[in-house]
Amino acid sequence: MVKAADRAGEIGATAIQVFGDNPTAWRRRTEPPGESPAFRDRLAHHGIGPVAIHAAYLVNLAGPDADLYERSIGVLVADMRAASAFAGRFVNVHIGSHRETSVEAGIERVALGIERVLAEVEDGPDAPQLVLENAAGSGWAVGINVEELALLAEAIAARGIPRERVGFCLDTAHLWGAGHEISRPEIVDALLDEFERSIGLDRLSMIHLNDSKAVLGSRADRHEHIGAGQIGPEGLGHLLRSARLANVPFYLETPGMDLGYDAINLQRARDLAAGRPLAPLPESALTIKGSRARGAQPVEPVEPE
Repeated sequence: MVKAADRAGEIGATAIQVFGDNPTAWRRRTEPPGESPAFRDRLAHHGIGPVAIHAAYLVNLAGPDADLYERSIGVLVADMRAASAFAGRFVNVHIGSHRETSVEAGIERVALGIERVLAEVEDGPDAPQLVLENAAGSGWAVGINVEELALLAEAIAARGIPRERVGFCLDTAHLWGAGHEISRPEIVDALLDEFERSIGLDRLSMIHLNDSKAVLGSRADRHEHIGAGQIGPEGLGHLLRSARLANVPFYLETPGMDLGYDAINLQRARDLAAGRPLAPLPESALTIKGSRARGAQPVEPVEPE
C-alpha cells in the first residue's frame, strides 16, 4: 500500500481508491495492516486525498437470500470500520442485485441494510461516507438509472438516515452499459440536470471515470482506456469540464493500471479536461482486457468462506 501511495504521487494523482481488504472474500482482517500508518504518511506527503475504499465485490444488500444478506451487512460494517486506518473518506459499494424479485423489493432491502450498517459504525466528522455506485444493469441490478437511485435515496431518508452519511458514485462505463448515451454533451447535461433535480448534486460524492468497450445499452461492464472506447473523448471531456462537478473527485478504473497505464490514462483525462487532443495509445494497449477495478482483468468472486 505504501508503494501504491508513492506511485500515485509519482504520476501526479491527487486522489486514490484502494481495497481495504480482499475484495473477493467474506473474511475480513481483525486488525488494520501494519503498513497503514506509513500509507497515511505517504498520502499526506504527496498531498493525496480524498481516499476512497472500494468495498468487497461480494456485498449484495438488494438480494433476498437471508444468509448472503447477513454476510453482506457484516462485510460492509467491517469495511466501513476499517476505512479510518487508510484515511478513507468514502467507502464505495455496488448496490447489488434483486435476484428476480423486483426493483422495489431490492430497494427496500438496500435501505434496511444501510440502516443496519450505519447503526454499527460510529458517526462523526472523520467517519467515512457510504457511497452507492450505479450499475450497468446485468443480473437484475438495482440502480441502473437516476430514477432508481432517487427511489433509493427516498427509501434511505424514510428510515431517518442523515443525507450526509450516504452519497452516490456515477461510473461512466456503467452509465453507458445501462443505455445513457453520454458520448453526447447534451446527454451528459441532461443526466446531471436529472440528478440535481431528483437527488441533489451535493450527494454526488465521486465519479469513476472510464471509457467502455461495450455497446450502448448492452448492460455490459467492460472498461476501456480514456477516450479510446465507445463513449469517446467528446462526452468524457464534457463531463470533466463541467463546472457543476468542479468539487467532485474522479477516480480511474481503467485497464492495465499495474502495467503503467495508470499514468497514461491520468494524462489523457487531464488532456480532455484542458480541451487538448489525445495522443495515440501505444499498440500494446489493444491487448489489455477491460477491468472493473484496479488491475488489468476482472476479479472473479471466490467461494464463501
